[in-house]
Amino acid sequence: MLVLLALVASAVISSAHPAERRQVGQVITSCSVPGTAALTFDDGPYIYLNQIVDTLDANNATGTFFFNGNNFDCIYDLDASARVQYAYSHGHQVASHTWSHPDLATLDAAEIDNQFFLLQQAIQRLTGAVPAFMRPPFGSYNDLVLQEAGNFGLIVTLWDLELSLLFSDHSGDATGASVQQSESIYEAVISQNPPSILTLNHETVASTASDLLPFAITSLRNAGYNLVSVADCLGVAPYQSVGAPGVRDAALA
Repeated sequence: MLVLLALVASAVISSAHPAERRQVGQVITSCSVPGTAALTFDDGPYIYLNQIVDTLDANNATGTFFFNGNNFDCIYDLDASARVQYAYSHGHQVASHTWSHPDLATLDAAEIDNQFFLLQQAIQRLTGAVPAFMRPPFGSYNDLVLQEAGNFGLIVTLWDLELSLLFSDHSGDATGASVQQSESIYEAVISQNPPSILTLNHETVASTASDLLPFAITSLRNAGYNLVSVADCLGVAPYQSVGAPGVRDAALA
């Protein structure tokens, strides 16, 4: 059974139904700072997160983690929450991949709001930071999703290089790509010398950390790219606000 943490948030983020409408959410599909490459990881916090963080740290690279709240397991589970804090405390960017990984384009406004609110609340409780970035599951969005993302101050983040290994939830589902095939994709893209690269990887595949990630880091760095967070590859702040995390109830810890 998942272990839920009793947390007291030090600050309160906006309601799931913001009263004041703001601008439509921005969509980004690539980095804007020349010479940067952003390595991003979806679907966590999963069991490979610490290994990925350690690999990034060992190579002086910064990653971005798009977290779910309740997909493979609950973000409030003791182990999962520790992984979120591990990534954040090591200086990597943490962001939203929604609460339960639905196709947002099939939901109404209240359902979309709930997906954004629950995940933002969880990350704030665990880290003290309110994310400024989100990635829609399956890359699926519509005008309503963009409106609600804007209401929550979220930048909708896609990608221009996708690595869909076996068991991924994106376009590689039907066939899956081997590590060798994914390495070839990296090589092919890098050989075209794009000014920047925004990648999509998945935490759910062990080989992302053990085989592919070191190859990607080395290849990108040898090609002259600076390996930074999504926020840094755009030259903007990663969080809407940063404060103290919530306090775990000692009776339930």
